[in-house]
Amino acid sequence: MVKPIILVIAAIPAIVAILIAIPLITKSDIPYSAANPIDVVEIEYTKHQLKKISFGVTERIGAQKTEILLIQNNGEIKYTVTEDGYPKPDIKSHLDDQTLRKLKALIKETGFISIPSESFPIRDNVTDFQKSNIKITLNGRVNQINWPEQNATDKFIPPIISMVESQLDKIAEQISE
Repeated sequence: MVKPIILVIAAIPAIVAILIAIPLITKSDIPYSAANPIDVVEIEYTKHQLKKISFGVTERIGAQKTEILLIQNNGEIKYTVTEDGYPKPDIKSHLDDQTLRKLKALIKETGFISIPSESFPIRDNVTDFQKSNIKITLNGRVNQINWPEQNATDKFIPPIISMVESQLDKIAEQISE
């Protein structure tokens, strides 16, 4: 017969393994380990609501609404909105450390800084659409990407761009409320 002390000693590694594995399996977020405290990240996110205006022979694209979200490395945020050509007062805020680390990890872990800048042509029959731009500076390396909403172009928008866009949209919504 096996001594109880041997069963207890044998069970300890199994219990520790389960305690480590459960949070890793149930957590769907990107790990914070990708973001180093020494990383310097600055983000400039711009979103335009555009409308194509026809003057008979010529066409012009004008912005109905423009939103600019600037996030500094220390978590300071500046949010600017211009609607119908009139700027609204800037909103300044501060991003909590957890959200800032999550954003840094998302950018680093997914290789967002390495995405090539490519052209996304707008379809001819689209008159109202959203166009976004993000400029990320990570440790002195700059990447700038412009893209329209998916239903305004025939090209495929990579999911990582949409993921970063949704995170930045959430931050903009929280600040503007």
